[in-house]
Amino acid sequence: MRGFNEDLFRWVNQFSIDHGYLNPIFIGLAEYTVLLAALMCLFVWFQNRSRYNRAMVVSAGLTFILAELLGKIAGIFYFNQQPFAEMSHVNLLIHKEVNNSFPSDHTIFIFSVCLIFWLFHKRHVYWLFVACAVGFSRIWVGVHYPFDVLAGAVITSLTAVTVVYLPICQKSVNAILSCYEWLEQNVVRKRTK
Repeated sequence: MRGFNEDLFRWVNQFSIDHGYLNPIFIGLAEYTVLLAALMCLFVWFQNRSRYNRAMVVSAGLTFILAELLGKIAGIFYFNQQPFAEMSHVNLLIHKEVNNSFPSDHTIFIFSVCLIFWLFHKRHVYWLFVACAVGFSRIWVGVHYPFDVLAGAVITSLTAVTVVYLPICQKSVNAILSCYEWLEQNVVRKRTK
């Protein structure tokens, strides 16, 4: 299995050599899409104050926290460093500290936002393409094995479905929203008067 993971990594990472003109796009996806997703959450939160969209943002945050926790637990049972630390002749396009790269934290975050946004607005399928493109880019730039990305995507997908469809999770989301709304009405508005 490890050999297949390495072979698949080599195949994808080779694209960064054979098609170097695409490297700026994949570097941008690998490095900055997470920041753009976080900014998108803030934009949705403050631009459209509907409870539905705010529930979507809270659900994305809850999904990320739970999936990241599950990812850390999975990382205890399976450990591998980044490909550039374990393999020779990796075309590394971005700087990355060496640590346990299983599962991919970037993948967990971007899938948390994108999957929840898609589950709340099913006609916006482009969120799924964004998530997959970021996961693929992490392999392209040389910082993750395919199984690191796949594990992050699977963990987050299961977590996102749980957060959206399990009643206790939606009760938690509603409780968080109610607390925020109370704070907004009773603390923030009093200070601005």
